[in-house]
Amino acid sequence: MVADRIRFLREQMQMTQTDLSKRLGITRSSVNAWELGISIPSTQYIVELAEIFGISTDFLLGVEDTATISVAGLTQRDIQMLCSIIAYMKEQHSCD
Repeated sequence: MVADRIRFLREQMQMTQTDLSKRLGITRSSVNAWELGISIPSTQYIVELAEIFGISTDFLLGVEDTATISVAGLTQRDIQMLCSIIAYMKEQHSCD
C-alpha cells in the first residue's frame, strides 16, 4: 500500500526517483526499495514525504482514502471551480 502510494504520488508530481531522493537527502536505491515494497520509510521520511506531496501521513500510510488538497493561494472562485470538478467526478463514478 505505502509502496504504491509513494510511486503514484511521485509520478503525479512528475518526479523521478532521483529527484525525490535528492529532496530527501537519501539514495535513489532507497526510494526504489520503498516503491518495490522491499523496505518501508522511517517515520521521519513518512512525514517528509507527506510534506513534499502535500498529503496527510494517514493517506500515505493507507489509513484513510481521503486526500487533502491545499487551496492556499487560490481565489474563492478557483476553490469553487475545484469543488465543482470534484462533485462532477464523484457523480460520474457513482453512475459506473
